[in-house]
Amino acid sequence: MTTLIFVVCAYLIGSVSFAVLMSKAFGLADPRSYGSGNPGATNVLRSGKKAAAALTLLGDAAKGWLAVFLAIRFAPHNGDGLLIVALVSIAVFLGHVFPVFLKFKGGKGVATALGVLLALNVWMGLGVLAVWLLLAVAFRYSSLAALAASIAAPIFAMLIHLRPELVYATAIMSMLLIWRHKGNIQNLMTGKESKIGSKKKEAQSA
Repeated sequence: MTTLIFVVCAYLIGSVSFAVLMSKAFGLADPRSYGSGNPGATNVLRSGKKAAAALTLLGDAAKGWLAVFLAIRFAPHNGDGLLIVALVSIAVFLGHVFPVFLKFKGGKGVATALGVLLALNVWMGLGVLAVWLLLAVAFRYSSLAALAASIAAPIFAMLIHLRPELVYATAIMSMLLIWRHKGNIQNLMTGKESKIGSKKKEAQSA
């Protein structure tokens, strides 16, 4: 029962969409109505409101961090506690990707995954963030940076000798992230992927 409570609460925390909340707060169109249709920071940035995009990024990362932090802090300090932390890590990520509040159509989960990694191990999280920033600055493709960071995450988890349950949780999130970017992978291969900061006509008209 304890495990179920932690997992359900983590999922509900993950289901809170800061892209939608910040868009409403800034008087912007629903991020699902333009650009990629993805309720995430990158798509909110296409509206031209950098502050809204930044707060979306911070909020989505913070909810991932919070859910895992609470699990680490309050879960039983035994073998079951470690399993709960691993399951919570996946649950809060799935909440963002398949949010109950948005009819299970959410974002790709990059920022939320980063928050989870920072809570599991700050150095691992910072290392993955560095990979994302390096690729994002060099090529200006958020999706390419996210894919590289997804591959790097489980590698870092193993290098720092994270507990096996947490390595598995990190690997599952990474695989889901790559799967969520399958459309972006196709666009990258065909040269149709939008760069960071590009404004879609749909966003401007909306």
